[in-house]
Amino acid sequence: MKNMAKKIYIALIFIFLYAPIVTLMVLSFNASKTRAKWGGFTLKWYIELFQNRDIMEALWNTLLIAVISSLVATIIGTIACVSMSTMKRKSRSVLLGITNIPMLNADIVTGISLMLLFISFGFRFGLGTILMSHITFNIPYVILSVMPRMKQLNPSTYEAALDLGASHIMAFFKVIFPDLLPGIMSGLLMAFTMSLDDFIITHFTKGAGVDTLSTKIYTEVKKGIKPEMYALSTIIFVTVLLLLFLVNMSPAGKEEKVEKTEK
Repeated sequence: MKNMAKKIYIALIFIFLYAPIVTLMVLSFNASKTRAKWGGFTLKWYIELFQNRDIMEALWNTLLIAVISSLVATIIGTIACVSMSTMKRKSRSVLLGITNIPMLNADIVTGISLMLLFISFGFRFGLGTILMSHITFNIPYVILSVMPRMKQLNPSTYEAALDLGASHIMAFFKVIFPDLLPGIMSGLLMAFTMSLDDFIITHFTKGAGVDTLSTKIYTEVKKGIKPEMYALSTIIFVTVLLLLFLVNMSPAGKEEKVEKTEK
């Protein structure tokens, strides 16, 4: 009886979480514009979505910002992890605590702070300010993914490579980098997902006439929900779902599952 109650409880949680998303996905294939009745299956709204120039421009901006910001944040975050690994334990703990603050901080506070910073430096708002903002809030997520792998490394292998005649750069890429790669890939995918999904920080740091998918959807919804928005939201959900699946199927995700089962 207790097991049955647990299963029902878990089922209700999943229904509560995913019923709205399933409803949205179903409506994206509804031939009727009204949500009150089913007008038959259609791909019309997806076709109209890809014919909408404004939405396609917002999609291009979103992908461009997500790719560049995640790559730059991954490089900076990885270098930061390597640098912090050489610090003393107390200094490293303090610095890690500081890097975790942006993740715990409210997005609206981060967005307003970055907006005021750009205004004070006289930056022109646009794709550049959005890109800098996304790099800023993505770096802590990369550090969070790479640092555990950094702690597992054996420093003796790096020193042995140096003793055998390898340069510092060669020793890093031949010895350290392969071990860090699972964490780096997880951080890269996480940064890409966070950038793709962000709205609040983008809203405060974008310029006039520049939109990403999240801000474009917000603008369109204020005018009235169009069926194309259902199609767009469905594509975003499926994309994020696939990215999370890739993160869990990455070597780092598999190793975590193995460690949990061993414990």
